[in-house]
Order: sequence, then structure tokens, then C-alpha cells
Amino acid sequence: MNEPTSSARGADPREQQKEKDGASDEVTALARGLTVLRRVAAAAAPLSNREITELTGIPKPTVSRITSTLVNAGFLFRLPDSERFVLTAAVLELSNGFLRNFDIRARSRPFLIELAERTSLSVHLAVRDRLDMVVIDAIRPRSAVLVSRLEVGSRMDMCRTAVGRAYLGALEAPERQQLLAGLQSAAGHDWGHIIARVKESLDETRTLGFAIATGEWYDGLNAIAAGFTGPSGERYAVNCGGAAHQCPRDWLVSDAAPALLECIAKIVREIGGTPAQRLQERPGG
Repeated sequence: MNEPTSSARGADPREQQKEKDGASDEVTALARGLTVLRRVAAAAAPLSNREITELTGIPKPTVSRITSTLVNAGFLFRLPDSERFVLTAAVLELSNGFLRNFDIRARSRPFLIELAERTSLSVHLAVRDRLDMVVIDAIRPRSAVLVSRLEVGSRMDMCRTAVGRAYLGALEAPERQQLLAGLQSAAGHDWGHIIARVKESLDETRTLGFAIATGEWYDGLNAIAAGFTGPSGERYAVNCGGAAHQCPRDWLVSDAAPALLECIAKIVREIGGTPAQRLQERPGG
């Protein structure tokens, strides 16, 4: 009688554990590689392996292997006669693929342009990425002298900007609390001051339907923003802002806010989404 094969007897538990460990190692390596790419992308200057280690906490030998792999894969470039790395144009293929398939960007753009021209302010469409808001479209009005330098891909503070607060205001309470917990962990000792202002802004946002930030992220920069929900439940926010002397708070409330809310209404009609509700529009409000 033939001896049963290993498949008939059942896989060796030690081999199964090896497979699990291998899969875990691969996932960890991928996560670390993405962390390295994000750090290089966020840096103001090319980074060395030592600097990447300091920024990420990943051991230097591991960082060296990761950067070498990313260079061979075409995502990082090692500067000539240097130990420093920069991103390559290959990363643009990923971002362009994202934007190419991001239909809401194309469908909302006519309304964003209209808003920019009506207010003479810079307009941005943003989504959340981890603990930041990321610009996915940026419109500059033709009539403006001073415009925002924010480009597609720019990151904006979640708690200190109108667009971040508008996004928080568009979330359901459990999701918002979970996000705030992550923001608290990242903020450390500054959280007491930050959360006090965020709570004030959220109350204001629920009442008015939009958020305002005046000189809180950058001195001399004022903005107003409103959030909305896409047809599949994804959240977005539209930001409209400029220099403080160009758009003081009172003007933002009296003139820019109606134009912003009208823009949001047109976008959600176009995409089949829903605007963030004001407090008085909510059940029991």
C-alpha cells in the first residue's frame, strides 16, 4: 500500500507557520516601503538612508535594502555622487491613474471654476488621507492678484483649516470620534488647545453649514469650506480662501458662503451625493 502523501495527511504545521511568517514579512516590507516613499515625498530636500531611519524608526540596514529596491523598481533616484534619494516620475503614474479614474473631479470642476470666478478666491477640492486633507483639484480665478500656492497633492492640516473642519463636520459621530482619537495621539500636548477650537468650529459648522478659519493655519490666510458626501458614501470638502485683507471673516460669511453652498448643491445634484446638513435641518435639530 502506498504511503499517504503530505496533502492527504494534512500540511505540516511547521510549513504552514513558515508560510504565514513569510506572508507577514512580505506585508511588513511593503508597509515599510510605502512609509519610506511617503517620507521622501514629504521632505523639503533629498533624504539619506540615515535621515530616513531617523524619520521612520526603521533600522538603517532595512532602510538601505528598501531604498535599493525602490531605486531598482524606478520609484527612487539616487543623486549622482550622493547618498541622497528623490522620487522619480514613476510616482506620477500612480497619482495620474488615481486622478484619471476620479470622476467626481471632472464632474465638479465646472462648478468649482464658477465659484472661483464669483468670489475671486482660490478654490480647492480635497479628500482625507490619513490625518491630513489632500488637494485633488485646485482652481485659481483669473481675476485674482493674490492666489493660494496649494497645488494638487498639497496636504492641509485637518484641525486648523476650514477644509479639515468641514470634513470633520460631514462625518457621522462614531467615525468623527475615531478620527479625532488619531489626531489627538498625533498632536500630543497641543491637543487641549486644538480640540477646544475644533469643537467650537464644529458647532459653528453644524449651525451654518460651513466652516471658517481665519489665520489659524497660516497667518494672513482666511478660508471657508463645506463638506459633502458622494454617492458611495465617500466624504469630500470644498475650500475657498485667500489673503485676509481680500476676504475678511464678515465678507466670507455674507458673500462667499452663499456662493460656496450653491456650488456644493450643484455638485451633489450632478454626482448624486448629499450636502452636509445644518443643525436645524437634522432630525430634532
